[in-house]
Amino acid sequence: MNKLKLHWQIIISLFLGIIFSKALGSYSSFAEPLGDLFIRLLKMVTVPLVILSMITGVSNIGATGKLGWLGIKTVGYYLSTSFLAILIGLFLVNWIRPGLSVDLTNKDLVSPLELPDPVPPLDLILRIVPTNPLKAAVNGDMLAIIFFSLILGICVSRVGGEKKNRLAGILEDAFQAMMEMTRLVILIAPIGVFGLAVKLGNQNMGGDFFKAVGWYMTTIATGLTVHLFIVLPFIYYVFTRKNPIRQFVGMANALATVFATSSSLATLPVTMECVRKNLGVSKTVSGFVLPMGATVNMDGTALFECVGVIFIAQVMGVDLSISQQALIVFTALLASIGTAAIPSAGLVTIFIILETVGLKGEMVSIIVGAMLAADRPLDMYRGIVNIFSDSVGAVVVASSEGENLNAESSKL
Repeated sequence: MNKLKLHWQIIISLFLGIIFSKALGSYSSFAEPLGDLFIRLLKMVTVPLVILSMITGVSNIGATGKLGWLGIKTVGYYLSTSFLAILIGLFLVNWIRPGLSVDLTNKDLVSPLELPDPVPPLDLILRIVPTNPLKAAVNGDMLAIIFFSLILGICVSRVGGEKKNRLAGILEDAFQAMMEMTRLVILIAPIGVFGLAVKLGNQNMGGDFFKAVGWYMTTIATGLTVHLFIVLPFIYYVFTRKNPIRQFVGMANALATVFATSSSLATLPVTMECVRKNLGVSKTVSGFVLPMGATVNMDGTALFECVGVIFIAQVMGVDLSISQQALIVFTALLASIGTAAIPSAGLVTIFIILETVGLKGEMVSIIVGAMLAADRPLDMYRGIVNIFSDSVGAVVVASSEGENLNAESSKL
């Protein structure tokens, strides 16, 4: 299968694993550890990837020397749109309830009583600040890890002279190494999905589970569509008073590129060219806003992570409280900032949110494996949403800076 695209390898592996389990029955269980190994590898890269991604992203913002109003506007826009995307996903997953069509009452699953009690708001704030960052990393306390990484990134940007350049260079090299490790882990996904599919087949979950996965895909696709064609165009119009169609036309090349690559970072050169040439945004604003957006602005990923975690809870019969769902929203917002701009990286960071609300165990791994098999078209769509949000952010910030956006884009 090495000549096939990775997503086709994953899909084929899913069906082969199920067929294998049905053909051999309990004798197929020897293949199940392949899935366990894959999940362990995903979890292995999660903590260092998030730490290095956030430190380098935040330190690069400071390195530009523009942590003034331009930086505040940019960060404010990115946080706001990601938060809106999460709220859309939260509403849809609670309305459609894609995971409730599965009956797993007879399965050996995590009981809702085993979930941690809701954390009071004040305790949550205190929990974010780690007393021992290394202990937080070892224990996988992701809220504390994210907070420490944000602060350290800011401090790296404030270190002066050659020390800052040397330290930033080391961190950037380490981040690129973790990106490569993550890519390698994702490359063996077909083997891991095969093992997870064998386990899925041995669970005898039936067609209802695949129906639920279909509804899960529909929920995410609906949320992304609402965000892409309603929320972002509305924001664009409010700040520019221009027809949003010109934004879609101007970004056509970049949207096509990210659809093919599923990587905001790989598409960045095309994005910057479209924003400058077609939309008239200055080099100063686009050079600051877009690289930062490719690193930290992941509207589609944030929506996916929120929907994905609640979907898993629904499949497992876990009724999440309002406070637990609020914690998911908050963690999804922070986790999306630390998501690497490479294909399917959102499935790496989803473990952050699952751990935060206490969803873990064998069945969680099986469901994540099925989600991975169905993730390729969603990942491509998420990339389009992420890139378009970046471009709208560049235009909004440029407009707030008083730039004349008609200069080079009047023909649109």
